[in-house]
Amino acid sequence: MSVLLHISDTHFGTERPQVVEALLDLAAQQRPDLVVLSGDITQRARPAQFQQARAFSDRLGVRVLAIPGNHDIPLLNLVTRLSRPYARYAAAFGSDLEPVQESPEWLVIGVNTTRAWRHRNGDVSDAQIERVTRLLRQAGGQQLRVVVVHQPLAVTEPGDRPHLLQGHRGAVRAWAAAGADLLLGGHIHLPYTLALPGLDRRVWAVQAGTAVSSRQRPGVPNSVNIVRWEPARERCCRVERWDFLAQEHGFVRTLSTTLQPDRSPSGA
Repeated sequence: MSVLLHISDTHFGTERPQVVEALLDLAAQQRPDLVVLSGDITQRARPAQFQQARAFSDRLGVRVLAIPGNHDIPLLNLVTRLSRPYARYAAAFGSDLEPVQESPEWLVIGVNTTRAWRHRNGDVSDAQIERVTRLLRQAGGQQLRVVVVHQPLAVTEPGDRPHLLQGHRGAVRAWAAAGADLLLGGHIHLPYTLALPGLDRRVWAVQAGTAVSSRQRPGVPNSVNIVRWEPARERCCRVERWDFLAQEHGFVRTLSTTLQPDRSPSGA
């Protein structure tokens, strides 16, 4: 079995210290093969916040695939925002804004959906769609194929529609046809696993809540996702939601969804 820990919207600068420690404990217990950090790593892209985020990432003790979110670009310093929007991010997490991690059982593809000239909304270009499509088509049959964006590709509540990634329809169609299984995102601080309708293959949007920040939606706790992939066991994939519960002093599994990725001839 392979294990992926999906963390999003840590917003360092607004982190809850007890939740940070609980998440580190969860990672130590679950021993993921890879941690995916799907953007909004900091609250205001300040150097000290990136230093905190980097220290947290190092303490996880495992490979981390990170992409920037809209909060990881300086907001108030317009010169830096427009001339070197990712300089502070790159100093902490490297200059590759669209990293790829691969193993015999995983293909995880990062996509930078932020734009320096936009405050919140994200965008995916035709070139980015084609790049991801090409990588997906090269995946092996035993690999779980995961695409990571920041802004959501699908939403469950009407009020979140303005936050949908610009270009999401074309991206979802192309990536589904190319073999994607899971589309991971964050941004709206609402966790869910959603089967996407109207496609030729089974594809799921997997959203993470805010992992450690005090910037929670009403009634929604800090949460992360754990994805477990067992290709030898009828290609079984489980997406687990883990919520921080204060009364338990840690993260607790509150939901488990079993998925069966499509490996029919058209989706192999």
